[in-house]
This record gives sequence, C-alpha cells and structure tokens, in this order.
Amino acid sequence: MHKTIRRSLKTIGTAVATAALIATGAAAASAHVSVDPDDPAANGYTHLTFNMPNESATAKTNKLEVKLPTDTPFTSVSVKPIEGWTAQVITTTLPKPVTVEGSTVTKAPTSVVWTANDAAHEIGQNQYQAFALSVGILPAAGTKIVLPAIQTYTDGTVVNWDQTQQDGQPEPDHPAPSFTTTPADDASPAPTASATPVAQGAGTATPASQTNDATGTWGLILGAIGVILGGAALGLVLSGRRKAAKP
Repeated sequence: MHKTIRRSLKTIGTAVATAALIATGAAAASAHVSVDPDDPAANGYTHLTFNMPNESATAKTNKLEVKLPTDTPFTSVSVKPIEGWTAQVITTTLPKPVTVEGSTVTKAPTSVVWTANDAAHEIGQNQYQAFALSVGILPAAGTKIVLPAIQTYTDGTVVNWDQTQQDGQPEPDHPAPSFTTTPADDASPAPTASATPVAQGAGTATPASQTNDATGTWGLILGAIGVILGGAALGLVLSGRRKAAKP
C-alpha cells in the first residue's frame, strides 16, 4: 500500500516538473519586446510601456532603441527616468511634411535610445526592464502604430524586433511592438431610444420631464382653486344656517 502511494506521488511529481519545464520553455520562446499603451484613444496622449526581457544565457542587455512613426509622427515625446540608464530622444526631419491638428510638421521625434550607465544596471539572465514614454498626439482611430525596437547585448549581439504581424498568420520570430488606436474619448455616442424625444404630431417634441412639470403645476393650481371654492361654499352654508336660526 505504501509503495503504491510512493509510486503515485513520484508519478505526480514527475508530471508537475515536466509541465513546469514545458511552461518555462514556452514562456522563453514567446518572450519579446512588447509595448502596452494605457490609453490608445485617438487625438489624445498616452503612456507607452516597453517591456524588454533578456533572452541570452551568456550576455546582458545594455541598450534599447525604439523607432517612432514618421507617417503619423508624435509631436510630443517625454521619457520617464530609469535609475542607471540614460535616455536620448532623437528628433529628425520627416521624409515628408505631415499635418497634425491643422499644423504642418516637418520635424519630429523619430527614435528614443536607452543605454545602461554601468554593468550594475544592465539586464541579466531571467530579468527584464520596463521603459516608459509619454507620447501624443495619437492619430485617427483604427490606425496601427508600429514601433520597431533594437535590443543590444554586451557581447555585441543585436536583435531587431521589426517584423510586422500579418492577419491570420502565426506570430513572427521577432515581432515589432505595436498597438491600434481606438475612438477618441470625447466621441459622442449615438442617442438611445429611451433618450430620444417622441414627436407630438407635426410640432416640436416635448421632453418627458417638461410634460411632468407642466402636469404637476396644473395639479397644484386646480387643487388651490378647489380649496378656495370649497371654503366659499362652506361660508355660504354657515351664513344660511345663522339666518335660519334668527327669530
């Protein structure tokens, strides 16, 4: 009985260990530089967080460069400081002028480069680092913004995360970080049936709140008139009784 239990526990332990190894391998295979926008709404600003894991078993990561779009450029780019890293925003002349919010833009930030200041702050094995930007103005809703990244290791290895994900196709080996803009935050939703006033004949529709107010007002007026008429009738009755009681 005890031997059976020990064999069962050993089998379960082996299965768990195997599953853990498989999960670790899958995570390592799918690890790549990614971007996470906190608010991708069009016509606004957003914080972009780039997560960069170290995928080398022998070297550390000491540099990251992110390319910014030139066809829908950001007119504002600011960097969140990271201890032990130096960031540089590079502004260049655009391939062609672009109109942003009614203004013609010929120069804009086209890349950001982060570099580790020393070995103590380089990204080692089983580690990752997050790099944050504040950018804007975001282009129209439905625009896919691709942000190719270049990861550099201390042994000189350079990995380009610049492959575009195609719809319906497997994820490439080195996908470029990207996101798609959503409708603007101030976009007015279409009126619902309950909020739409009902037309009265050919005239202008009257909101239900106005109708209720009018009904309440007339109710108060009619009630007051009723009290006055009732008081007058009572006065006449009492006056008639007093006259009838006189000899």
